[in-house]
Amino acid sequence: MSESKQPTEYGASAITVLEGLEAVRVRPAMYIGDTDVRGVHHLIWEVVDNSIDEALAGFATRCDVTIEVDGSIRVSDDGRGIPTDIHEKEGISAVELVLTKLHAGGKFDSGAYKVSGGLHGVGVSCVNALSEWLEVEVHQKGKVFGMRFQRGKRQGQLEVIGESDKTGTVIRFKPDATIFTTVEFEWDRIARRMRETGYLMGSRGIALFLRDERTSQEEEYNFPQGLVAFVEHLNKNRTAITADVVHFSREVEVPDSGGNTYFVEVALQYSDGYQESVSTFVNNINTHGGGTHLAGFRAGLTSTLNTYGKNSKLFKDDKVPSGDDFREGLSAVVSLYISDPQFEGQTKDKLGNRDAQGIVQSVVSEALGTYLEEHPQQAKSILQKAQRAMQAREAAKRARDLVRRKTALASGNMPGKLADCQSTDKEATEIYLVEGDSAGGSAKEGRDRRFQAILPLKGKILNVEKATPDKMLAHSEIQIIISALGCGIADEFDLEKLRYGKTIIMTDADVDGSHIRTLLLTFFFRHMRELIDNGRLYIAQPPLYKVTHKKNERYLATDSELRRLLVEYGLGSTVIEDRVAGRTFSGPELREVADDLRKVEDLCDRLLPIWAGVNVRQIIASWDGVQVPEHWASVEGVDHFFENGQELRNFMELRKGLTDGELKVYRGPESKIDRADAHVATHNLIGYSELAAVLKRLEDHGLKFRGGGDWLISGNKAEQQVPDLLSLAQAVREGAQGEVDIQRYKGLGEMNPDQLWESTMDPTRRRLYQVRLEDDIKADEIFTILMSTGVEPRREYIERHALEATNLDI
Repeated sequence: MSESKQPTEYGASAITVLEGLEAVRVRPAMYIGDTDVRGVHHLIWEVVDNSIDEALAGFATRCDVTIEVDGSIRVSDDGRGIPTDIHEKEGISAVELVLTKLHAGGKFDSGAYKVSGGLHGVGVSCVNALSEWLEVEVHQKGKVFGMRFQRGKRQGQLEVIGESDKTGTVIRFKPDATIFTTVEFEWDRIARRMRETGYLMGSRGIALFLRDERTSQEEEYNFPQGLVAFVEHLNKNRTAITADVVHFSREVEVPDSGGNTYFVEVALQYSDGYQESVSTFVNNINTHGGGTHLAGFRAGLTSTLNTYGKNSKLFKDDKVPSGDDFREGLSAVVSLYISDPQFEGQTKDKLGNRDAQGIVQSVVSEALGTYLEEHPQQAKSILQKAQRAMQAREAAKRARDLVRRKTALASGNMPGKLADCQSTDKEATEIYLVEGDSAGGSAKEGRDRRFQAILPLKGKILNVEKATPDKMLAHSEIQIIISALGCGIADEFDLEKLRYGKTIIMTDADVDGSHIRTLLLTFFFRHMRELIDNGRLYIAQPPLYKVTHKKNERYLATDSELRRLLVEYGLGSTVIEDRVAGRTFSGPELREVADDLRKVEDLCDRLLPIWAGVNVRQIIASWDGVQVPEHWASVEGVDHFFENGQELRNFMELRKGLTDGELKVYRGPESKIDRADAHVATHNLIGYSELAAVLKRLEDHGLKFRGGGDWLISGNKAEQQVPDLLSLAQAVREGAQGEVDIQRYKGLGEMNPDQLWESTMDPTRRRLYQVRLEDDIKADEIFTILMSTGVEPRREYIERHALEATNLDI
């Protein structure tokens, strides 16, 4: 027997008390969800929500968010400003109180804010606690008050630092790198949230502005039409069957609540699609999980349309569409403002207020009923759409019944193509959906049959975005996927019946493989969404290369990895003679130079699609030793480079003075001006700082490339002379390839079973990417553009993003 441990004394002295904001720093995930990319961006929303609350209260018309060059965030508004007077009970200024005390704020006093998104009152104090530093300015009473904190601790008292003729609050903060795994802010993520808020607040007269000082990129989100503009945005790639967006709003007092009111606003429109897209918000918070307000909207919509259809004699008594039928092709936004929202958890994902369901249902029933009576032709189009949906649903039910009968086999109701695994423990098992019978055969031989199941798919599955449910269910490959997974689809989906812990899409690393993967993702997003929401769907990354050096073998997924490995293995006897510098590079020193040359290639691969039309060789050759330009402009074929946004703005003002009429500027694929018609073409050179850092290291190594270069490469291949840095990087890489054997794979079927296992299926070495849904509105838009019948939106999207495509194998 092992020696027993002596019990540790446990008394009052063992109890730890965390004072002030210490609890937030010790357990940050309890307050902001996580400390990854989502958590660091959540800090922005906590500050912005305070500005929006000022707007909801009627005291602010503008909110600006700026990503500063140093990685900090600046949020400003023109509201009343945080109170600066001394709090009578606490004996400190109200500014310090709300920034250092949890559950301190005006949102607990209904007199200060009628509605608020910051329910728990921990927002700004949490931002302060989790920031390396935070600075606050309050414009109030003709003065500017300022205060600074470091990791939640004040660095001095609130003091007057200037005079001001306006009101408002400015907060700057920099996330603490010792808390977060990343402190890099992403433009797209912030812009998405700001745009969403702009739609919700547009009709209330507030404008939002976003600027990135790192790139000088800026956008304004000002939508006076509010939710109407939001729905038009949702449907911009669909064909509407109702000419106008139905829009209504009501303010309703909650019975027996002491005067509390709900403000309900709804906008909706039907299209000829098959999907439902309903977004719900409470006090501008996106309630992804729905809740009582969503239930009320659906109930009101169904009962109103049902009643109108019966009264208009459009429905037979035994042929009445269901709620799902009435919502087919519906795009809607439901926005609710309430003084005392009850959310499920700090993430505020789902509304729980019981009153909300009845109130929203009543508002929808009354307003939609009036609309239908006043617009009989639009009403008829909506009800006919629902009837077609009902017919398709009945046909789909017959198809499902047929699928069940066809798959009622003795072998556990499994399709014959499926090579099942031995384990019955769902969490330990996984199923591969494999492109083609050839690759499927290799996967069956190479797998670990104890926990890996293989389902080969023949050809490309049906594009479900264009197909009715009955046609989808009649497609043989979709039938076997549904049968193999065992969990059903759409409203019949049951996660408990799912047979495998992981569903893994494994297709070739070429254009056809990408298309098949997209078709499968469309199917899962539209009909097995819960599979994605529960983290059960994955994509396998097959290798592009197998590299053999002596007895070492490596599988590589990207060109960047290949370049890195060639630097590691393949330089051999390569020598670079720099004729300008009058020196040579070889051995360990050459490896350091070659590694930075590889990074130059990697950066150019990533940046050139963004810098479309820019001569990157000229940028490198003209580097001044400090930085590369932030901006580029082209006028009549002549390139101009600028170190910062102010230089570009000065240049544009000069061009305006030299141009008759309005200056036409092409700013990239998003521009409304065609490049051929523009007087000036310009780009933000995103990523310039990374490139400058690599160029600085190459100069530190002693490489001379300003104004061009002159290098002679010898060793593994015949001598080669090159004139510029990118050509040098390419020549070094190509020379290194002589030392290694490189096998390029174009398809899974080219691999032997052992190679497929080693590279793509072995859990200890493979690469799996979990499919996660971060923005359901954006995802819905992308699938609609790429996979629906609309040709023009798809053409525009391809033209806009064509230059971003890499590794095309055509």
